[in-house]
Amino acid sequence: MKPMLFEDDPQFWYETLRALGHAAYGGSDFGEVIATAEKITAGDYDSWYEQWAATAERTEAEAKAALEGGHEISARDGFLRASNYFRSAEFFLHGNPDDPRIASVYERSVDSFHAAARLFDPVIEPVEIPFEGTFLRGYFYRAPGKGPAPTIVMHNGFDGTAEEMHFFGGAGGVERGYHVLTFDGPGQPGARFNDGLPFRPNWESVITPVLDWLIDTRPEVDPERISLLGLSMGGLLAPRAAAFEHRLAAVMAVDGVYDLGGVSTLNMPMPRSEAEVLLRAEHAPEIDASIEALMKTNSTMRWAITHGSYVMGVSTPRQFLASYLDYTLADGVAEKITCPTLVCEAEDDLFFDGQPQQLYDHLTCPKTLMRFTVAEGAGSHCHTGAQRLAMGRILDWLDDTLKI
Repeated sequence: MKPMLFEDDPQFWYETLRALGHAAYGGSDFGEVIATAEKITAGDYDSWYEQWAATAERTEAEAKAALEGGHEISARDGFLRASNYFRSAEFFLHGNPDDPRIASVYERSVDSFHAAARLFDPVIEPVEIPFEGTFLRGYFYRAPGKGPAPTIVMHNGFDGTAEEMHFFGGAGGVERGYHVLTFDGPGQPGARFNDGLPFRPNWESVITPVLDWLIDTRPEVDPERISLLGLSMGGLLAPRAAAFEHRLAAVMAVDGVYDLGGVSTLNMPMPRSEAEVLLRAEHAPEIDASIEALMKTNSTMRWAITHGSYVMGVSTPRQFLASYLDYTLADGVAEKITCPTLVCEAEDDLFFDGQPQQLYDHLTCPKTLMRFTVAEGAGSHCHTGAQRLAMGRILDWLDDTLKI
């Protein structure tokens, strides 16, 4: 999709489109997003924060006033949008993990979502899933009706929140009669911010306790019809979990990712095998200089490396790129998946171009490759800007797969 704003900064445009796209499920209003983005200086992270925080605060204040006046639907809608706008405000701040603005707007994003969640019928229930001496934070959406129902477990990827999954599948799943469980795993905001837990490649160590909790504590869940949806980098994490956790009835990779090592070495001025050795080396000044130069000229790499260092729990750009080498479905991992698997692909993916096809080609289970195009407005990463279209196709596939 041709940028409407930030023509020379694809990362700022993509995040603007992301905020716009959430209008499909109540996470934004078109005019609010455009009015905010027009005030932002391209490439300026402080400007981005200031304008989104101002819009979020104004929207939150209106929601609180509506609630005090007894207008619960207006309050619910306002709190949903405020939650998304606070999430947007915090997005580019992780280059300095000690920046106090991170805590301020992240917590307000969560608080606003909680305020909205209480106003749904049935309510969206915040949950705490026991995990390695602490717990993972998430939300349980109860489907209409009585008796055991199929359930979709959903999680975000490299940079999104459990709260954002409301717009990326949670609301759509409930509309179709599914219970939905969304949560933040290690590396994702709830676990990284509150407990300092970084990402880990063996994602089955996350999904197995999540499924244990879901099956043991939720009698309304049909244990034979639990599926898993992973978004963005979750399009690698979810299939990785499915390779070793065989209680899943289906897995959806939105969009599919096969090997992050291929991403981290893509722009290196040398063969991949040599780049991998240098990325893991104790000292590699020539690679360090190459990465620094790339960050100065490529806005997407600048953001990915600064944010990635934060969520991976490492201290240098090279350590971040080296950490990506451990996130792969190669060496027979993809072939271990046995449940039906949906791999989604975006025609104009800013981050993982070509990765969905690689994953699909390595699968030996029942599999579907679902392509989304620029012509239909769905060609951006994770089909941002076309959420109704994307969720319709994805969840229809799940209906057909589970024979619902």
